[in-house]
Amino acid sequence: MPDELHPRHLAIRVAEVTAVIAVVAIAITAVPGLDEVRDRFVHADPVWLAAVGLAEVASCAGYVLVFRSTFCPQMSWGLSYDISMAEQAANSLLPSGGAGGLALGVWALRRAGMSTVHIAQRTIAFFLVTSAANFAAVVLVGLGLFLGVFAGDASPAFTLLPAVLAAIVIEVTWLSPKLLRTFGEPLAATSRGSWTGRVRHAIRDGLKTAADGVDLAKTLLRSHSFGVVVGSFAYMAFDIAALGFGFAAVGHVPPFGTLVMAYLIGQLGNLIPVPGGIGGTEGALVGMFAIFHVNVSLAIAAVFIYRLFQLAVPAVLGAPAFVLLRRKLAHEENRAAVCTPLSVDVVELPARS
Repeated sequence: MPDELHPRHLAIRVAEVTAVIAVVAIAITAVPGLDEVRDRFVHADPVWLAAVGLAEVASCAGYVLVFRSTFCPQMSWGLSYDISMAEQAANSLLPSGGAGGLALGVWALRRAGMSTVHIAQRTIAFFLVTSAANFAAVVLVGLGLFLGVFAGDASPAFTLLPAVLAAIVIEVTWLSPKLLRTFGEPLAATSRGSWTGRVRHAIRDGLKTAADGVDLAKTLLRSHSFGVVVGSFAYMAFDIAALGFGFAAVGHVPPFGTLVMAYLIGQLGNLIPVPGGIGGTEGALVGMFAIFHVNVSLAIAAVFIYRLFQLAVPAVLGAPAFVLLRRKLAHEENRAAVCTPLSVDVVELPARS
């Protein structure tokens, strides 16, 4: 197991995240000038707070669904839940912008018997299909805000420009398999005898695996796989709903276009290498809502509530799953049992000339 995924290491991360949340909570209650924010917390509606928690549970369910549908639909639901929710817990605790969860998934699937190449291809496909909903939403909502279809007030720099950039990323990704193989083929002509030859072949194999992963993602999307399409959409949509419910708990919900666009751009703060994206994500979200002319105190209160549940729900659900997963994979007889479905390739890549 990678060192950062060791239980002792994760326990330290839990303590760090808890300490940061406690410090922020103390600051909100004690720092002068935050009276309006404190008042919003005091009068928060418990019904909407419960809705935030339920929405995050539904978002996690979407993650489990798309994980199982991408890696192997024959995988047992129990194993799918244990691996995917352990990934979600790792994403909440590790300072890696989501890479920590993927690393845990790779380790678990490898221990369960899946080949390295299979894991690599499916991991790339999984990352792409879960990102597809976000990029598609940026295009649709960004254009909708710019054209006045959705209510919201922001400059083209935060509506049209992100939509255009997201559309370019989608197009380049869609066409990338041919480009990746074109760049990789000349490297195959070198001998593996020297270290430079081995490096060139490793690069070529990596490019080929990436191309196969993109092709697999395209195949899954073209086939309108229920688990992939519904799971990836639910994973994003219920998380946005949780943020909206957070606003409802402390005041009023911004217009649909503003809520979605500020969410999609603000989530980039999660890429900052701190545990759970704490600090970076909150600052980016509040900043985006301020740009969209949402009351700052309202945004601070809503984002804090949303992020508290976004971090806590996966951690609470994923910690027991992580323990169960380690126990399953620690026993040879159980390990052999869970490996069987993982060897089945349900979605075949299209033939290439």
